[in-house]
Amino acid sequence: MQLNKVYSVKTIDRVAVELGETVDRIFDLAIGMETEDGVIWVYGPGDDGVIAFTPFGIENLQELIEMDRDRDR
Repeated sequence: MQLNKVYSVKTIDRVAVELGETVDRIFDLAIGMETEDGVIWVYGPGDDGVIAFTPFGIENLQELIEMDRDRDR
């Protein structure tokens, strides 16, 4: 049996603040990420959902941000 070693996730809003990016930019970059990349959807009451990132997902997101910046140069 595989054990889940994820101990926490951070919402897209918190990650955007921590990385100094907009939520829209983070969303645009994260939409192509898979769960194996460390991104998940978290659902609350009703049908509202929010993207959240594991620590591994934040690392992957930072790499995507750097690649996106390099492409814009």
